[in-house]
Amino acid sequence: MGQEAVLVVDDNRIFLRQFARELKQAGYEVETATHAEAALEKLEARSFGVVVTDIRMDGIGGIELVRRIKARYDDCECIPITAFGNSSRSLEAMQAGALWYLEKPDQEDALETLVSCVATAFDVRRLRTENRDLRDENLTLQRQLRARFGVENIIGRSTSLRGVLDTVEIVARTDANVLVLGESGVGKELIARALHYTGHRANGPFVAVNCSALPSDLLESELFGHVRGAFTGATSARIGRFQAADHGTLFLDEIGDMSSPLQSKLLRVLQEQEFEAVGSSKTERVDVRIVAATNQDLKQLIAERRFREDLYYRLHVIPIEVPPLRERRDDIPELAAHFLARQRLSFCELKGISADALKRMGEYTWPGNVRELEALVERLSILKQSGWIEETDLPPELRERQGRERPQAAELPPEGIDLPGYMSAVETHLICQALDRTEGNKNRAAEILGLKRTTLVEKIRSKGI
Repeated sequence: MGQEAVLVVDDNRIFLRQFARELKQAGYEVETATHAEAALEKLEARSFGVVVTDIRMDGIGGIELVRRIKARYDDCECIPITAFGNSSRSLEAMQAGALWYLEKPDQEDALETLVSCVATAFDVRRLRTENRDLRDENLTLQRQLRARFGVENIIGRSTSLRGVLDTVEIVARTDANVLVLGESGVGKELIARALHYTGHRANGPFVAVNCSALPSDLLESELFGHVRGAFTGATSARIGRFQAADHGTLFLDEIGDMSSPLQSKLLRVLQEQEFEAVGSSKTERVDVRIVAATNQDLKQLIAERRFREDLYYRLHVIPIEVPPLRERRDDIPELAAHFLARQRLSFCELKGISADALKRMGEYTWPGNVRELEALVERLSILKQSGWIEETDLPPELRERQGRERPQAAELPPEGIDLPGYMSAVETHLICQALDRTEGNKNRAAEILGLKRTTLVEKIRSKGI
């Protein structure tokens, strides 16, 4: 790196010579000018980090010189100096863009103070440059995040998915709380990110919390923060996710697993936009949009008194239900191709997935949804590494699915049949089988039966199973 360059402008040649000598001894590259016109010519020829100029000069005065410099060379710091202090001129100089307005030292040894001010001006210039670079980098990252997580980049053209994305685009422009519903693995967090990065909060933070990953006491601290000494091990204060998400979006995943006491505290934040950190009596205010998600039936949890009804309605302002992959089979080829493209970065000799393999993948029910499809493509890519992924490369559950799903033919008795009663009995039998096989797990039973959990729960209730 070259020397830092300073331009000194003053019609007092003695001061000019003395000050230039002090600056050179301090390690700066120095040029001088006795009037503003000459200074502007020098600025045209090369760049200077700092300009020190006298206020009173023939022709263009020092304040006008500062104004012209800042208009064309914003990264140049200007320090006007004068032997005649004046508060109104000081204000005028600062309004023109001066970094400081200083009195000219009347003794040679006092020039060291002015040299120190020049050094500080270079520090300020470096900080401003770093801040500008950080802002530019932040804007670049924000654009990249929008490009990655915006609605237009969610893969799928099925009617059911496009309906969800149309809703996301409308809701993203508001601050309404959103409840994203859907089975595990359908991409609820992807929808939450699309809501954030498509809306006006895109420049704010997106903060995600898995409510089922932490015990209730730790989750409270995670959400609201804590002060030093609030509990054993709290050796220092820590802000919570609500403060971290201020002016942005807080995504609360698996909201159905939140404990009742914590639900009460969350309700207050939603109502008042304020909270207290654990161990503190100081109220903190935040501006946060809440997007919650669950794969559970919250109405059933309300009936079982495991979820607050008032919290449910606070979260349920805009419900968005993400369809399972089995209800958007048209998206499977595009999703598989997308996941394969990622793997080809490591396995460049992979050519693709054959039509027969894609056909089998389209017939499978995908209980793990998009997450299961992504994991399968990764596994097949690692095992195959080159050529085409064929039907014979698929795991048994995909290759045999079509045969196992073919319903057995039923014979119509000569005397006829009570078809509604017969179908109801078959349905009851299959539901009981599914519940037995999954040991009563309604989520898994619904997946096996190809039903939504809410539909299965309603059938169980109506049949008295």
